[in-house]
Amino acid sequence: MAAAEAHRVIVYGGKGALGSKCVEYFRSKNWWVACVDIAANDQADANVVVNTTESFTEQATQVTNDVSELLGEQKVDAILCVAGGWAGGSAKAKVLYKNADLMWKQSVWTTTISSHLATKHLKEGGLLTLAGAKAALAGTPGMLGYGMAKAAVHQVCQSLAGSNSGLPTGAAAVAILPVTLDTPMNRKFMPDTDVSAWTPLEYIAELFYKWTTGQDRPASGSLVQLITEAGKTEAKPL
Repeated sequence: MAAAEAHRVIVYGGKGALGSKCVEYFRSKNWWVACVDIAANDQADANVVVNTTESFTEQATQVTNDVSELLGEQKVDAILCVAGGWAGGSAKAKVLYKNADLMWKQSVWTTTISSHLATKHLKEGGLLTLAGAKAALAGTPGMLGYGMAKAAVHQVCQSLAGSNSGLPTGAAAVAILPVTLDTPMNRKFMPDTDVSAWTPLEYIAELFYKWTTGQDRPASGSLVQLITEAGKTEAKPL
């Protein structure tokens, strides 16, 4: 593919299970792919390795500067923020503070940085995806930190649909709201669970590709549930 015709995508969290699948899928389509994560992804064309720190502003500045240096004047078609994880904890749990802090760093820090990167490096008409969760739509007493962080992601996504959000003209922000992803770690720690209700990573990577190329893309600000039943997944905007 000629350089002038190249399509480009940034996968934030590109070393994780879903991120690696996205890197693999977009590379199979001959896209230039950059991975942003705390470790490099060997399948990516370029990597921005995130410095772990207790300071949000330090991490945000480092990632912003490194991505700007990597891209220069080039714009990307999409920024896929798939960073995050899960940790439980009720209001009385000894791990509440620790897990809430972790969830905030993994979901809200990355969402905020990705949103700012989109204002600087996303093409007009481009796509920013964010990682929400269906569990954050209702009370989740056993996962306060997780629900709080994901609810914040939903708020950011809906706010980015506003006319003064800072996104380029015609660009869209869309958050996915899965329940359980079919990852190796989930299979390891929940071996007796019915995986026919888990959402395949390949489905999400393909969905992102379709949205990025303009196929059935939801309106900006959409929160899109990923509902998997009997091995079949449906993307359903709220």
